[in-house]
Amino acid sequence: MSEADARPTNFIRNIIDADLDSGKHDRVHTRFPPEPNGYLHIGHAKSICLNFGIAQDYQGQCNLRFDDTNPEKEDMEYVDSIKNDVEWLGFKWDGEICYSSDYFDQLYAYAVELINKGLAYVEELSPEEIREYRGTLTQPGKHSPFRDRSVEENLALFEKMRDGGFEEGKACLRAKIDMASPFMVMRDPVIYRVRFAHHHQTGDKWCIYPMYDFTHCISDALEGITHSLCTLEFQDNRRLYDWVLENITIACHPRQYEFSRLNLEYTVMSKRKLNQLVTDKLVSGWDDPRMPTISGLRRRGFTPASMREFCKRIGVTKQDNTIEMSSLESCIRDDLNENAPRAMAVLDPVKVVIENFADDAEILTLANHPNKPEMGSREVPFTREVYIEREDFREEGNKKYKRLVLGKEVRLRGAYVIKAERVEKDDAGNITTIFCTYDADTLGKNPADGRKVKGVIHWVSASQGVPAEIRLYDRLFTVPNPGAADDFVSVINPESLTVLNGFVEPALQAAEAERAFQFERMGYFCADNKDSSAERLVFNRTVGLRDTWAKIGE
Repeated sequence: MSEADARPTNFIRNIIDADLDSGKHDRVHTRFPPEPNGYLHIGHAKSICLNFGIAQDYQGQCNLRFDDTNPEKEDMEYVDSIKNDVEWLGFKWDGEICYSSDYFDQLYAYAVELINKGLAYVEELSPEEIREYRGTLTQPGKHSPFRDRSVEENLALFEKMRDGGFEEGKACLRAKIDMASPFMVMRDPVIYRVRFAHHHQTGDKWCIYPMYDFTHCISDALEGITHSLCTLEFQDNRRLYDWVLENITIACHPRQYEFSRLNLEYTVMSKRKLNQLVTDKLVSGWDDPRMPTISGLRRRGFTPASMREFCKRIGVTKQDNTIEMSSLESCIRDDLNENAPRAMAVLDPVKVVIENFADDAEILTLANHPNKPEMGSREVPFTREVYIEREDFREEGNKKYKRLVLGKEVRLRGAYVIKAERVEKDDAGNITTIFCTYDADTLGKNPADGRKVKGVIHWVSASQGVPAEIRLYDRLFTVPNPGAADDFVSVINPESLTVLNGFVEPALQAAEAERAFQFERMGYFCADNKDSSAERLVFNRTVGLRDTWAKIGE
C-alpha cells in the first residue's frame, strides 16, 4: 500500500484533491487558530490533527495563529500551554507563530476602507438596544438611527473611538449589510468595539479591538491560507467571511469549510464550563487528569500516539454525533498494551509472612513485557515479608475464586507457590497478617508432585517496596451528556478520584514523569508529571485493563 493510499479520506481531503487536480491551487496552506483564553481540549486535538495532518500529507504548510482579539480574557499562560500541546501531539507549525494582533494596523485600514465605501458605520446604540433592533429568527431587524451617517462623520467618529474618545459600550463599528437577512450574523454585525484593556502582544497601543468574524477571514487572506477549516457552528458565519473579503481590497480569498465538532461522552467541551470547573475549584486545575484538556489527558497518561489514533478513528464528517468514551479508552489501551512495560504495585496492601523463607532477600529477574523480549527485564527483590492485594485473599473461597485461600495455594507472579496457613486479626476483626509457607522448588516451574496451582497474584516486597500514592481517576460526570443537565455541576461524579496509599516495586522509584506502566492485573498507570518525585511517588491510573463501564451499562 502506498503512502497516499494509507492516508485517511474525508470530504475535506476530497475537496483539496479536486482543487489541486483542477489547478485552483498548486499548494495547500492551512492554519490552526486557537483563542488564548483557556487550555485546549480534546476537540481542539481533532482540529490540530486535521489541519497539521493535511499540511503534512500534502507537503504544504500549517500556521499556528493565536486569535487574540479579546485581551480581557487572554493570558500568556494560555499561549504557552497551547504551543506545548501542539508540539506534544507531534506537530510543528511553519515559520514564526502568528497572532491576529500582528495585523491590527491592516485590520484598522480595512475597516476605514469599508467606511469609505459606505459599508460600515459607527453605532451609538447601547448593546441592549443593538440586540433589540436586530430582531428575531422570525422578525427582521430595524435600521439603527445612526446607520445613514455620512462617510466623513463615520471616519471622524471611528478615529475618535481609536483615540479613546468613547467609553466602553458607548460606540462600536458595524458593517452595513442587511437588517432583514434571514441570517442573524448578516444583520449589520459589530466589527470593532471599545475595550480599555492591556494586550499581551500590543500593550496599550489600542483601545479598540476587532471582532472575530472580521479578523479571522482577513488574517487567513493575509497569510495566504487556501483552506480555512472550522467547526459547524461557524457555518452561517461563512457568509460574513465571504462578504468581508469581497468588499475589501485584498488579493487572496480563502474558502471556509466546516466539519462537525467533537462531542465526547461524560465530558463537557464548553470552555465556559471548563473554566467554571477550574475557578470553582471543582477540579485541581486545567491539567487535572479528569479534565478533557490535552494537558489533563497527558497528565493522566494518554500518549500523543493514542490521541492521534483516536482522531483518525473518529474521522471528519459534517454529521454531529457523540463519541463513546470507550472509543478513546480503547486507543490508549491498544497503545499501552503494546508499549508499556509491566511492573507490580499493590494498591490496598495486606502483609504476608512466608515463615519458612530465609531472612535474606532473593533477587528475581522478571520480563518487562511478556511478548517483547527486546524490552528487557528488571530485578525484583523477593523477601520473607511481602504485600498482596487485600482482595486477593479470603479465608474461604468457592471454585471460581482463583486467588489465595486459607489452607490452599497460589503462585506469586514470577516467584514461588505459597500456601496460606493462618491469619492474624486486629480487635475489629480485620486481617492484619497472613502467615504462609512456600514451596522452594516452584520458581519458574510447577510443583514436583503434580499439584495444580491455577491462581497467580502480584506482590511487592514489604521491606524493599516503595510507598506510593495511587490516584484512581474515573469519569468526571455520572451521565453521558452532562451539558444537557439543568446544572452540570450537580452530575459531577463524587467518585471520580480515589486516593490510595500502596507500594510499588523498587525499580519504579526512578520512573520518569508520564512514563506508562501496566501494573499487573490493576491497569495502566503513569508517574504524575506535577506531584511525583523520587521522594514522593505519585501514580495516576490512565485506564483500567478493560472497560468496566460497559458492564455497568448492561
